[in-house]
Amino acid sequence: MRVPRLACAVLLMPGLLAQFPAVAQTDTQNTPVPVALSVHWNHPEVTSRSSSTFQIVVNPPLRPGQPLGAAAYRAVQQLGAEDVRYVPWLPYPRLGVAELEPPTKQKTAWDFSLIDPMMADLMHATAGHSTIVNFSTIPAWLFVTPRPVSYPTDPNQVDWHYTQGTELRDPTGKELGDYYARLVSWYVNGGFTDENGLRHNSGHHYQLPWWEVLNEVDFEHSMTPQQYTARYDAIVSAIHRVSPQTKFVGLALAMPGKSPDFFEYFLNHQHHKPGIPLDMISYHFYASPVAGQTLDSWQYSFFDQADGFLSTVRYIESIRKRLSPQTKTDCDELGVILPTDNTAADTTPPPAAYWNLAGALYAYLFIELSRQQIDVIGESQLIGYPTQFPSVSMMNWQNDKPNARYWVLRLIHDNFHSGDALVQTSLADTAANSHDLVAQGFVTPSGHKLLLINKRDRVASVSLPAAAPRSVLTVDPQTADGPARSIASKGQTLTLAPFSVTVVSW
Repeated sequence: MRVPRLACAVLLMPGLLAQFPAVAQTDTQNTPVPVALSVHWNHPEVTSRSSSTFQIVVNPPLRPGQPLGAAAYRAVQQLGAEDVRYVPWLPYPRLGVAELEPPTKQKTAWDFSLIDPMMADLMHATAGHSTIVNFSTIPAWLFVTPRPVSYPTDPNQVDWHYTQGTELRDPTGKELGDYYARLVSWYVNGGFTDENGLRHNSGHHYQLPWWEVLNEVDFEHSMTPQQYTARYDAIVSAIHRVSPQTKFVGLALAMPGKSPDFFEYFLNHQHHKPGIPLDMISYHFYASPVAGQTLDSWQYSFFDQADGFLSTVRYIESIRKRLSPQTKTDCDELGVILPTDNTAADTTPPPAAYWNLAGALYAYLFIELSRQQIDVIGESQLIGYPTQFPSVSMMNWQNDKPNARYWVLRLIHDNFHSGDALVQTSLADTAANSHDLVAQGFVTPSGHKLLLINKRDRVASVSLPAAAPRSVLTVDPQTADGPARSIASKGQTLTLAPFSVTVVSW
């Protein structure tokens, strides 16, 4: 997430090609003419390594007893996703930093009283599934600053100024590593011994399969690749001593397209201490329309910007494969940040169709990142609301229901998994509206499936084969804040509502 700037299947016989009549434009009654679709079910192009998931950013509505948070965690539990990313993040220091004051010889300031209940809710909602935990906010006192950094007394009060300083007061990184080792030990080993030799008991024995080391380090504390790599090594070394089974995610870059030097430096094992694992890297993408644009423009600019990001992914993948091919990749913040977010104007929600458009963007990224065999494809984020990036929310903060972005994720999560084969799929190039649609066939253990996306704010249609589908499920404007609905084709034609995401199964 970005800190605001205050002044980022058709069942066919093997070998048979499913082809449908080529058409274009619309007929004289403005009824969309079906776009020709070709699917070669016996021509796999790539095997998916991808899982669909999302991130949870800590904020006050997630505190126990809050109706929006309770509803959100019910949705998390029902989804059952793996590798859910959990980020206690800088705007709320009391909800994410466990030692807000530096230790003295007389006492320490360790305090988990506000952090633990939120962590417990996460672990309950994700029980039986893997998580990627990232306590991304470093205690400010660990940095050299002109004066001590203050923070609000009220844990619910936002503070965008907490993350200050660029140089650690202990340049060896030991003090930084020790903080994270104690934090992790609190959750996996039932407690820790503090700086003065006093034991603190938690009773927690959680499993932490993944730990992501810091967040958007190209922004937060303005780290260089060299600084981040040294800090990563210090944190990983310290955590490994208390939690040897934990694996690590590195970088979490906000602007990967502007930071190729991070990948070149970090993924070079020679720049790390011996034995430091490079299990997975992560980075982010948000479509960001300019002020003054409306839905009419967003439907084009979102996907144009996504295509630019996908080119960046190809470039990063070439670096990763050259320097550290065993390292996995997690695109763990994918979404849209509207220019009205965190301004006086964001008290007005985006138009209802925006949520379907943003869901369609995630579905498009899921297809294209799956084709590049990205391991984890994470939508951002569970809860946003006015003053806190409302446009990235997967929950409707006005009625405590999951919105279309959540339901698109759930539709994808329920139907497509690592190990599926993405087969050769194409839409007719001659159709004037073929670029309005995206189609991808998958061969899955439960049958042949087709993922269809309407990128535009108008009705479209495609031709289906004669064989009747087993089911057609869609998330579209009609579903609103509800789950995917079942629709039927008319003969060989399937009509797609604006910004719809549809799964056809045979």
